[in-house]
Amino acid sequence: MKVIVGLGNPGIRYALTRHNIGFWVVDHLAEEWKIPVQKEKWKALVGEGQVNGEKVILLKPETYMNLSGESVRPALKWLKCGVENLLVIYDDLDLPPGRIRLRMKGSAGGHRGVQSLIDHLGTQEFKRIKIGIGRPKVPIPVPDYVLGRFGREEEEPIAGAVDRSAAAVQQWLERPFPEVMNQFNRDLSADQ
Repeated sequence: MKVIVGLGNPGIRYALTRHNIGFWVVDHLAEEWKIPVQKEKWKALVGEGQVNGEKVILLKPETYMNLSGESVRPALKWLKCGVENLLVIYDDLDLPPGRIRLRMKGSAGGHRGVQSLIDHLGTQEFKRIKIGIGRPKVPIPVPDYVLGRFGREEEEPIAGAVDRSAAAVQQWLERPFPEVMNQFNRDLSADQ
C-alpha cells in the first residue's frame, strides 16, 4: 500500500493558489488513475484504488495547511501503514517555479504544513516531492504570496512540474524511491 498526500487548503477560495499545488498533483493522479477523491475520512478527502496491482490511497487534508498532521497521522494509523509508504507533495519557496525536488527526509524548511506532519508523525523521515513556487520578486509577506495565484509566465513551468511530479509518483509504484529520486532530481528540463 502507498499513501500519497497532497498538501493544500480546502475550498474554492484557495483552489488556484500556489500553496495548493500538492492538491493539484493528487487531482492529476486521481484523473489519470480514475480514482475519485471524494470520501470524507480522517479530516480529508480520500480516494482508494489499485494501480498496477498496488493499493493506493490518495489523500487531501481538509484541515488547512498548518494542521495537515491532524489528518495524515490518523489515516496512517487506521490504515496500519508505516511512514515508509507515505509520500507527501507540497510547494517550496526555495525552488524556482516549475522545478521539482524529491527527498527521502528532511526538516520542514519553514513550511508549516510539513512541520505539522513532522510534529504529528514524530519523524522527519518521510518521502516528499517539493514543487518550486519561487520567492516573490517584490516585497510581499510570504502568507500573501503563497495564498496568491501564479502569474501568467509561471503557468507553463508549473503545469510541467505537476506532470513531472505525477510521473515521479507513478515511477515510485514500480521502482525504489532512491532510483526515482535520482532520475527526477537530475532532470533539469524545468530550467530550460
